[in-house]
Amino acid sequence: MTTHHAPGPLDAASRPAQPAHTGPGEPDPVRSLAGPGAPGALYAGPGLSGDTAAGSASGTGGSPAQGSGGPGTAAPPGGDPVKALMHRHRELCARAVDPLEIAAALEAHGMTDRTAAHFRHRDVFSLAEEMYARVPRHSSDRSAPPAFAQAVPEPVASAAAAGPSRLLTLVLLPALPGALCAGLLAGLAQAPPGRARTLAVVAGVLAVLSAVQLCLRHGPLRSPRPAGVAVRLATLWLLGYAVLGDGLLDAAVRGGPDRLWPVDTATALGLALAMWPAVLCARLFTGGARRRLARSRGLGEFAAATRPLLLASLTCYLAALAGLLALAGAALGAPPALGGAGALGALLLLARLLLVHGHRATPTVALATAAGVELAVLCSVLASRLPGCGFLAVPAETLIEVCGAEAVPTLACAVAAFALLGRAVPALSRASAHTDPGTR
Repeated sequence: MTTHHAPGPLDAASRPAQPAHTGPGEPDPVRSLAGPGAPGALYAGPGLSGDTAAGSASGTGGSPAQGSGGPGTAAPPGGDPVKALMHRHRELCARAVDPLEIAAALEAHGMTDRTAAHFRHRDVFSLAEEMYARVPRHSSDRSAPPAFAQAVPEPVASAAAAGPSRLLTLVLLPALPGALCAGLLAGLAQAPPGRARTLAVVAGVLAVLSAVQLCLRHGPLRSPRPAGVAVRLATLWLLGYAVLGDGLLDAAVRGGPDRLWPVDTATALGLALAMWPAVLCARLFTGGARRRLARSRGLGEFAAATRPLLLASLTCYLAALAGLLALAGAALGAPPALGGAGALGALLLLARLLLVHGHRATPTVALATAAGVELAVLCSVLASRLPGCGFLAVPAETLIEVCGAEAVPTLACAVAAFALLGRAVPALSRASAHTDPGTR
């Protein structure tokens, strides 16, 4: 990214002030960012780094937002608001390895380009550059100029790493679940019924799930923190229902199941094969977002460039998933549940992207809600067999009679996926979502 200026040691006060208007009753974001007693701060707010540093910098204070508080609250003009901000958040400035981390941390805690005008800068990136340049560092750190354009994004650096590691995380591991699932289905087609067949099914399912877990622990789908128990249980239920649920629900509506219901093997194979495009699309989005972050000159510019990238990555994955499902159905001679599997794939990819970039609550709620809807429908059909409870199955029976059993997972996962997309677009277009987890 192009550097706007090369700030001197104490040149912030020489810049023309560009105060942003704060309407009546509207809280001034500068007050909480600068800290208690600092120039431009009118009350004590939470700091970026969470420290308890003293709020006042040396020297006389001046607030670019002077006049926004009551009488006697604003500091006299002539101060250095950037110096006060650095004093308040010196731990953040000292640990940052490039201005990108400071900009992302400022943005994550509410700093916008409009707020940066209070500190006499036109955008957050320019303010972060000055804060990074003015922090005293070891002599070895001064050799590299602190410019966004020279910061190497993490995905780009990892792409230039050793070839075997890249081959493992982008090719071999993502292909493993599909290969194991295909081998399991081919073996079951030749195995005679009996106890050995049952043990082979259990072992094969565990092997496929272990391969999926390996893909989630390495590469672009790796989350900085392990997923919670609710996320894991909901994901397992959704995957299990995609393979077994439609047949079980249809049999329950008809009064069964009195025998083993049909298993949707085409959907299972298609979802397992789709791990590969999921990894590649996650890589495409993460790497592209980091490159755009290094080139952007403002938060609005970065967000505008990242939103279409997220939608394009999701579209590519859904297209690849539809093709793999059709291919699996043709190979096995069974039509897959395209609607339910497609909605489930979109839901799982969006949830994983949010987890990878530091958001946990929203994907947990979305996955748990979709799984809860499927479970509630199945339980309502089974509970309707109790005396006087026949009315419980009326909604499910009506929906299945009109649209088929596939409509239940399709609606549950599609609604959750659309809700999650509405959250993912603004959350993943923030600069703080594409930095090191320690700076979020």
